Amino acid sequence: MIRALLAVALCAWMLHGPVPANAQNYPTRPIKVVVPFPPGGPTDGMARIISERLGAVLGQPIVIENRGGAGGGIGGKFVAESDPDGYTVLMTPGGALTTGPAVNPNIGYDPVKAFTSIGQLIETPTIFSVDPNLPVTSMAEVVSYAKANPGKLHYASQGIGTTSHTTAELFQSITGTKLTHVPYKGTAPAVNDLLAGNVDLMFNELATSIELHKSGRARILAVTVKERVPSLPDIPTLEELGVHGCISDTWHAITAPPKTPPEIVAKLNAAANAAMQDPGLRERFAALSIGPGGGTPAEASAFVKEETLRWGDVIRKAGIEPE
Repeated sequence: MIRALLAVALCAWMLHGPVPANAQNYPTRPIKVVVPFPPGGPTDGMARIISERLGAVLGQPIVIENRGGAGGGIGGKFVAESDPDGYTVLMTPGGALTTGPAVNPNIGYDPVKAFTSIGQLIETPTIFSVDPNLPVTSMAEVVSYAKANPGKLHYASQGIGTTSHTTAELFQSITGTKLTHVPYKGTAPAVNDLLAGNVDLMFNELATSIELHKSGRARILAVTVKERVPSLPDIPTLEELGVHGCISDTWHAITAPPKTPPEIVAKLNAAANAAMQDPGLRERFAALSIGPGGGTPAEASAFVKEETLRWGDVIRKAGIEPE
């Protein structure tokens, strides 16, 4: 009987293998978090705030490495090709995982196959803001003016295939309007030109626009999520205004290279969930109308696949191509 039990145990061990020692002890050295955008932008800032808490939970320093370019594609490709040992991960908004590869088929990786999802970190509503000197005071007036003057209104985006770009394309297809796209290389230059009156409007994440709205330097006319946001209770949703189906938000996720051991993925997921529960972090993000994420790797993976299909369809219909 003992020999039989040992034989069964040995077969099971041979089939599944032992947990690798590096996975058992992980992490034993600093972890590199790749941010696929330049330093100083909103993604970089959020990554540094989150990484500080993440490092405290894991008991190892987190080193931020910025690898900007190609709408997040350069950093994404670097992580996709890195060793699957848990010491190089990608912290990114959705563009590098969804819209970027859809816009540029030659980006160098398949977003569904190239990464192992760890978890969704945060989400922040997308808003529709205009130059306060623009002679419109409501979304209805924007739509009427745009229809009467095709192409005359110019909208800024963070770049080809970014959330601000694809959301504007979705808006145009739903409302039957024609706007002129002015792409920039990042959020800061796009917002600066909106404030300077060089462009008329922009879809942008609420976190970088709310103070501009409160100070009167930009005017938010609507939010593109399903419900009004607590920090702007008087601002309606596009759904309320009759623009049905134009739902968009900006989310950030953390992913690892393919074939990363499940034990390491589980540890990173648990640490990310714990970090997002930090009271100081939640308070800081609440002030910016940023909602902390969470959940399992499987839920994050399913969400990325869903977003990839949804925005891929928008990109194909709009005929968006890389620069």
